[in-house]
Amino acid sequence: MAPHTTLGPRAAITGVHAWVPPHVVTNQDLTRYIDTTDEWIYTRSGIRERRWLNDDTLATSDMAVEAVRGLLIKKNLQPTDIDLLICCTATPDMLFPATANIITDKVGAVNAVGYDLSAACSGFLYGLSTATAFIESGRFRRIVVVGADKMTSILNLEDRATAFLFGDGAGAVLVEPNTEGLGVMDFLLKSDGSGRNYLYQKGGGSLNPASHRSVDAREHYVHQEGKTVFKFAVTGMADVAAEIMERNGLTAEDIAWLVPHQANKRIIDATRDRAGLPESKVMVNIDRYGNTTNATIPLCLWEWEKQLHPGDNLILAAFGGGFTWGSIWLKWAYETTN
Repeated sequence: MAPHTTLGPRAAITGVHAWVPPHVVTNQDLTRYIDTTDEWIYTRSGIRERRWLNDDTLATSDMAVEAVRGLLIKKNLQPTDIDLLICCTATPDMLFPATANIITDKVGAVNAVGYDLSAACSGFLYGLSTATAFIESGRFRRIVVVGADKMTSILNLEDRATAFLFGDGAGAVLVEPNTEGLGVMDFLLKSDGSGRNYLYQKGGGSLNPASHRSVDAREHYVHQEGKTVFKFAVTGMADVAAEIMERNGLTAEDIAWLVPHQANKRIIDATRDRAGLPESKVMVNIDRYGNTTNATIPLCLWEWEKQLHPGDNLILAAFGGGFTWGSIWLKWAYETTN
């Protein structure tokens, strides 16, 4: 894959907002469900606590709506100003219609085209790359990319291998044209379908529709073969971040921030080491939110927004089930003044 080039305006993130549920679940809380300890969880993942959407009447779209509404308020925009909304999620409200359509209806974005994008934990990067292509083509001028997941909806609290990993949350970014040389400079996306055997939700699709048997067999929960996934993720996420830097002639000194998917602190550290970056240049909030899947990267951007300045070089990197993985190099495009 050749480096990304464009002759026209670049696609820049011009705003970010996020939302997490108020209900905090600590590692100690999880001892009610699984045989574990705070130390065991933290040493293996870097997680201390996570947020759960503790309301069965609320879904992924409800969290995304909070993020989108907050984004519009910050940017002083009306919902009707949105041209396209891409919802990146592994936990849609329903198989159809698209959760993006539900979000646009709930916020009143009646002029927006909406659709979902599914690439597991790499979904937000895939969505941002897609938005980049639409902006550079001139097809759309204001695109909202939402990363949102209610992972607790597919979480087996009796599975010691996965119950502690995930949290719920949503983050949204506004993507617009930029003529000052700021925005997405390059992106690199990869996939390997053989990874489907190691991280998946077996039940609910056309291969294995919902039935009494599939429900009784607990096939509608996330399943992960941790050691295999960890091995692939450490290599894939670290290599792709290094590759996008190398092919664009970037060194560690050029990078202001690494924004890694928050899957596991050890994977984050491996990616940082591969890129040659100090810990002070890495956004890490997995200790407070766990793995929110598609929401992790926009959650980081939201929390660090006031520390970002125009021209800052950011490397975004993620790895997800499928397998999917990728990296984006972007130059931050705005200063936060409030």
